[in-house]
Amino acid sequence: MADAVDDILAQWRRERPDLDVWPMGIIGRISRLQMLLHRELRGFFAERGLESWEFDVLATLRRSGAPYELTAGALLKAAMVTSGAITNRIDRMEAKGLVERVRDVGDRRSVLIRLTPRGLAVVDEAVGAHVENEARLLAALGPSEREDLAGRLRVLLESLGDTSRA
Repeated sequence: MADAVDDILAQWRRERPDLDVWPMGIIGRISRLQMLLHRELRGFFAERGLESWEFDVLATLRRSGAPYELTAGALLKAAMVTSGAITNRIDRMEAKGLVERVRDVGDRRSVLIRLTPRGLAVVDEAVGAHVENEARLLAALGPSEREDLAGRLRVLLESLGDTSRA
């Protein structure tokens, strides 16, 4: 069985037999997989009236625990986007009634982003279906293959410094 990356590697081996192109096989497959998964997830969330990034923000707030609120800075770290982008995202989600800005009673200089009741309902409805959809996308892997892949990806992420959400 061969995939599109095998064809690319064969072309490089033919054109540059002096290069050991094995890294292209791994990075190429991860990149192509990311694009395919992104397309699938974007469609899944669109069916629910959400953007992928909106679900990410809702899920980050939801898994933070009651009262489902974080500072914009904490959301910024979790989302790995610019401060301008997170402000824009919060503005858009606030306009949709999914989140609200509230003053932090413990620090009057700080504003918290909190799930609204509507935002909580949206994320709670979506997350179960999201997990089922992700399981469908990974159905080609058996339990031991899933565990092995997760462990190997963890090793790579740790080696590149991705050891916390901060």
